[in-house]
Amino acid sequence: MFESLSNRLQDVFDRLSSSGRLTENDVDVVMREVRMALLEADVALPVVKDFVKRVKERAIGAEVTKSLKPGQMVVKIVHEELITTLGEPGRLNFSGSTKPHVIMLVGLQGAGKTTTAAKLATYLRRDGRQPHLVAADVYRPAAVDQIKTLGKQINVPVYDEGTNAKPADIAVRGVKAAAEAGAAVVIIDTAGRLQINETLMTELQQIKERTKPAEILLVADSMTGQEAVNIAQGFNERLGLTGLILTKIDGDARGGAAISMRAVTNVPIKFLATSEKLDGFEVFHPDRLASRILGMGDVLGLIEKAEEAYDEKEALKLQEKLMKNQFTLQDFLDQLRKMRKMGPISQILSMVPGLSKMQDQLPQQEDMEKNLKRVEAIICSMTPGERANPKIINASRKKRIAAGSGVEVRDVNQVLKQFRDMQTLMGQMRNGRFPKFPGMPGLPR
Repeated sequence: MFESLSNRLQDVFDRLSSSGRLTENDVDVVMREVRMALLEADVALPVVKDFVKRVKERAIGAEVTKSLKPGQMVVKIVHEELITTLGEPGRLNFSGSTKPHVIMLVGLQGAGKTTTAAKLATYLRRDGRQPHLVAADVYRPAAVDQIKTLGKQINVPVYDEGTNAKPADIAVRGVKAAAEAGAAVVIIDTAGRLQINETLMTELQQIKERTKPAEILLVADSMTGQEAVNIAQGFNERLGLTGLILTKIDGDARGGAAISMRAVTNVPIKFLATSEKLDGFEVFHPDRLASRILGMGDVLGLIEKAEEAYDEKEALKLQEKLMKNQFTLQDFLDQLRKMRKMGPISQILSMVPGLSKMQDQLPQQEDMEKNLKRVEAIICSMTPGERANPKIINASRKKRIAAGSGVEVRDVNQVLKQFRDMQTLMGQMRNGRFPKFPGMPGLPR
């Protein structure tokens, strides 16, 4: 989502002078560009003015340390002030609340509240809590059916009374039922409208008064742009929001809404919905997001995604295979599937420091996914024996594999060649040499 802003800021910093001291003229030039980059990214004007003022005050005349160039000093200052603007790390606050703790999700229709409710339930269960869902959206067609379907999919109980009862009554009885079932957390999925209106707010206030939620989280579509700020302000004034959940951040939004909503409402961002999948949900870390915006990557986030996809015993087993030169195409297929579970390839690459500047040189997300699917189809068309020992794959076998996977023989040859290159690389690394990586099956070299 922040790719455009990130690229623009990096271009600005690359043009900084290399003098040993930051002059006021240097800072003025840079901050004009930063101001334009933020405005084009849909950051609200008051937020931009405050941000630029803080950065400029710190940057003018700042001494450059021995290990830093002027451009790096400005990046450091911008990074720190961006973290300040984005606020505290996301965390749920149940202090002063008794079990079951109630979380009330609010937002406009189409923001993704129902799916977010299921994602939040999945996150809470992974965190060791026992969540229950309450279907209190009685207006949107099929909303109750949707949350019931999602509940079955993630194996989380859903309380519903259809669409005839009043939402506040459903919410109260839902919380009571969850308490009797021993639930730790109750997530109430409320109704939305296409715009904020009095009927919606009155209904939500009734639910709040009767269920005493520990958290009232606004589910906001990050692709809404500047209007998202007005929406957040409207809900906050009437309900007293405790946090924000930003959805669709993997889309083509320009990213400014996230910065603006936090700064204007002073309500913390708690979670980010990173994909359409139910596990595409992560805790908000301002320092990591700031690093990704500035092209510094997010190593900790990448590690966490890897830990979720990889079992420690499996990792040790894989390491042993690599050391003994026993890595097969079947092993590669398994790792490929695990990597795809971590999320979109472009998102993973953006978390690697330095790679954000190379995004334009990399294939598009759709092309990468298409390439990886083709590699998976090719390997799946092989017999277990061929996956274990690719050397037995002769011309006739290649024709069969190509026909079975719907590709050309040259595609099969390319995958086999790149796999052999990988094996060669691994052998060299075992011997203490670190040559240039020759290419990964499925990605252009």
